[in-house]
Amino acid sequence: MTAPAIDPIAMLRPRRKITGISAILLPFTDAGDFDWAGFAAHCVRTADAGLTPAVNMDTGFGNLLSHEDRVRVLDATRSALGGRPFVAGVFVGDTPGAPFAREAYLRAMAPVVERGGTPVIFQSYGLTGLPDAELVAAYEEIGKHCDGFIGFELGTMFAPFGKIYSLDAYRGLMGVKKCLGAKHSSLRRELEWQRLRLRDAVRPDFRVYTGNDLAIDMVMYGSDYLLGLSTFAPAEFAKRDQFWQSGDPRFYELNDLLQYLGFVAFRDPVPAYKHDAAMFLKLRGWVGCDATHPDSPTRPDSDRDLLRDVARRLAALARA
Repeated sequence: MTAPAIDPIAMLRPRRKITGISAILLPFTDAGDFDWAGFAAHCVRTADAGLTPAVNMDTGFGNLLSHEDRVRVLDATRSALGGRPFVAGVFVGDTPGAPFAREAYLRAMAPVVERGGTPVIFQSYGLTGLPDAELVAAYEEIGKHCDGFIGFELGTMFAPFGKIYSLDAYRGLMGVKKCLGAKHSSLRRELEWQRLRLRDAVRPDFRVYTGNDLAIDMVMYGSDYLLGLSTFAPAEFAKRDQFWQSGDPRFYELNDLLQYLGFVAFRDPVPAYKHDAAMFLKLRGWVGCDATHPDSPTRPDSDRDLLRDVARRLAALARA
């Protein structure tokens, strides 16, 4: 299907209640182990702020963890939150040209469902290689094994197995009743606006979760969010969302500062944002170490000065 021209101004949704999901950083200790105490505290901090924690996402190195470690993360999340809701990535690793791995997806999803989480279905070569009709059928099959799931479109700048679906395929995905919404990570506003307009016309209860850390104001147009950037500052994101719902003009100043943080953290190489997140959390006194997974890229030490300035400015806004 061909998308008609977009009028972004007409799409603005003032005073809309925003649903925020925050991808939780999995912190490490100086010894290279998982910092389970720091992780649990950040899950609770995020939920207390009013955001839903998302674990085993890219921010939590979900694609770099073993199946056993992903299950340990799920157990730690459930224990920390005590029954409060969370979502969790479902990752299946494969290679170019691989067939759709139905059984592998169901195995990876089962521990999430068993622990009361909502699955977020990561793409794979086998999944994105399917023709549109078979792709939608694959999501229908996944939906038979859970109460509901969140889909995920991922641009190849984030992962080589990712794919941004055609609007026809996206319409088909919205027809999967167990699909509650989908995270959109193309980093292109126009593509996300197209999805919002299609959502409004076809299935208004379907949530478009922006994954655009370089345009976090997409919430102004009707997107909700599932962002890694919000793990830097969950309370500030929640406050920004409240400002938008109440029509408070302080939304714009706080959003601008959070967006500046996004521009700093999500520059090339983009995956190194996780090191910035660890540095920022350490600067805030929330974790004791700013090391990350050994297979994840790092930032220069000079980033600490930039991040320290943002932390100072956020604190000043909170006092104003």
